[in-house]
Amino acid sequence: MTVYEAAAAAFPTLLTSTVTERAGWLRAIADALDAAVDELVPLADEETHLGPTRLRGEVSRTTGQLRLFASAIVEGSYLEATIDHADPTSTPPRPDLRRMLRPLGPVAVYAASNFPFAFSVAGGDTASALAVGCPVIVKAHPGHPRLSRLTASIVSGALESAGAPAGTFALVEGYDEGVALVQHSVIAAAAFTGSVAGGRALFDLAAARPDPIPFFGELGSINPVVVTEDADRENGATLAAGLAASFTLGAGQFCTKPGIVFVPRDSVLERSLEEQLPPARPLLLNDAIASGFERGRERLLDLPGVETLVDGPAVVAATDSLSHDMLTEVFGPLTLLVRYANRVELVETLHQLEGSLTATLHAGDESVDDLLPLLESIAGRVLFAGWPTGVAVAWAQHHGGPWPSTTSQHTSVGVTAVRRFLRPIAYQDAPDRLLPDALKQANPLGIPRRVDGRIA
Repeated sequence: MTVYEAAAAAFPTLLTSTVTERAGWLRAIADALDAAVDELVPLADEETHLGPTRLRGEVSRTTGQLRLFASAIVEGSYLEATIDHADPTSTPPRPDLRRMLRPLGPVAVYAASNFPFAFSVAGGDTASALAVGCPVIVKAHPGHPRLSRLTASIVSGALESAGAPAGTFALVEGYDEGVALVQHSVIAAAAFTGSVAGGRALFDLAAARPDPIPFFGELGSINPVVVTEDADRENGATLAAGLAASFTLGAGQFCTKPGIVFVPRDSVLERSLEEQLPPARPLLLNDAIASGFERGRERLLDLPGVETLVDGPAVVAATDSLSHDMLTEVFGPLTLLVRYANRVELVETLHQLEGSLTATLHAGDESVDDLLPLLESIAGRVLFAGWPTGVAVAWAQHHGGPWPSTTSQHTSVGVTAVRRFLRPIAYQDAPDRLLPDALKQANPLGIPRRVDGRIA
């Protein structure tokens, strides 16, 4: 039996599984990964060069989000259960309508390279799909193949021990398998974290199928930062230290790295930045990323109007005028300072920006009414302090944004990431005994529901 046949065979069982069962599966995976951390971390470090401290923390993040999804599905509001009782006096007369979200079917997950645990085999995409009852087939990232196989073995073993049906989870490898995965008729949705080029190619394949499927891609992001004149005057040196730490974190290999920073001309931040940079660049994840970084660095530094401030272990460039060619993400330890003369020029320049996962505003006490709407229009998360490279896993988190940062308006981090793999179904005048438990009159699950317009 192929992995596709096994996933298709498993889906009816997952469709009728209880949240208690699925929560148990997720917690079993988390416990198994925690128990194997001493085996996983050295192998991950060997393949990614990210360091044991970072990788141990990432294992904890991964198991933490598995347990968060387990708790979330038991709580039940993710189902969006909604009941409108029949009302023959309304115009037109209203039948009894009951609506909830149901799983789509088997999901393809494309693992990322820069988070070998949290966005890889057992990462958030896998966890959120399994949580709602979708079998998962993961395409391993070639940057950490042995770690992917070991993690997959642990996940499969935990699921089997916890009683999940065969076919609930599988791993595939290779370029051709990745292309075939998104095109296979069994697959009902796909989730991807990676480059704009790779994600767009898969997105187009998903849309070109005889039965197009939703493709949730997290792609490129420059994550603009705006530093106002008041903020620079009051806190420029401290902001320089924060920027240096953020854009070099993990060797600049974070999707939320601040890649473009708007600063006043002759800013304290710019004058203070070089002394805050690290003395040596750590190894990048793999040769492909390293060569891609060099090409991106050379392309940016060769653009007209770009001035090289620092070209060492970390790279800082600056410009007095922004062009579209400067808006392409350079994955690695590089940031671009865009100088502005006044607020009018800053606002005009911000209008050129494309979609990003984040936008950050560092301001003093001055009004920012002209800046905030612009940042809201191009980002899924707007920060008013700090730096965007931390992405908390929480109910209120949103990790997504307008194109080209993502292919959808959904999040890939936090509880509402499950919404990607669900579709609404409405039941009209259904006998109570035939309804899913979430919609039965007595609410046997005890979950939050909207009944006749009110949350109950």
